[in-house]
Amino acid sequence: MKSRAPSDVVQSYLDHLAAERGLSANTLLAYRHDLERLRAAVEPTRPIERARRDDILSVVQRMRVDGRSPRSVARWVAAVRGFYAHLLAERAIEDDPTAHVDAPRVWRTLPKVLSSVEVAALLDAPRRSGGPRGLRDAAILELLYATGLRVSELARLHLGDLHLDAGYLRCWGKGSKERVVPLGGEADAAVQRYLAEARPALLVQRRSDVLFVNERGAALTRQGLWKLIKRYGRLAGIERPLSPHVVRHSFATHLLENGADLRAVQLLLGHADITTTQIYTHVNRERLRRLYESFHPRA
Repeated sequence: MKSRAPSDVVQSYLDHLAAERGLSANTLLAYRHDLERLRAAVEPTRPIERARRDDILSVVQRMRVDGRSPRSVARWVAAVRGFYAHLLAERAIEDDPTAHVDAPRVWRTLPKVLSSVEVAALLDAPRRSGGPRGLRDAAILELLYATGLRVSELARLHLGDLHLDAGYLRCWGKGSKERVVPLGGEADAAVQRYLAEARPALLVQRRSDVLFVNERGAALTRQGLWKLIKRYGRLAGIERPLSPHVVRHSFATHLLENGADLRAVQLLLGHADITTTQIYTHVNRERLRRLYESFHPRA
């Protein structure tokens, strides 16, 4: 069996995740926190790679006592399970201490989506005649709903990612995986107008390859985009909490409602596993059930 110094097994695993799966710095930091939680419970009695089932169960129990949600506990167990699966594959250990550890059952909540009327109100909220900022914000909202991009993907878009003459853009999602997403006519027109009229005014002779910039000519951040969408949600009269992911959920749900193939929606969203996309079929069923109960005379 291969041996490793006790101090480097966690870092070795994180290096593996970064190289093989292309995980972001924030995701790697979350994995580190998960494994350090276990390390604190196990050491100095024994190194983390020699942890036992009881060690893991004690951490799970502590997380429950501390009021952590079943989803948080399940995510922690999954992170630890992946760590020991890697050690097994590397022959650094002989037995997996997580083999008989059950994560708490987590009921998936259905994603919140906007109605078509709410989407129309949101897209109409920016003042397109109110200067470069209004044109920029209109292009952002049109692009989000037309493509279903994650907010981080939108923030990373560069001019070279646009292929407006061919009607599509390229983006890089989780794990730095590239995908091609088509653009609709409304989003294409909004982006074209932003590029022609608003972006030069925002840059004021500064240079940038980033698509969406702020009044200082710098790239819009994820946080800035969140605030922008929340503000326009309020202007549109949407009383429920609004986030970029709600717009993404609405994009996927509305596609399926209008007959799109589930596999095509998976590709557009950049989901690695189609089971992630299947949650939107449950959204459709739930909406149909509510419609039935509202309008059927015998419901």
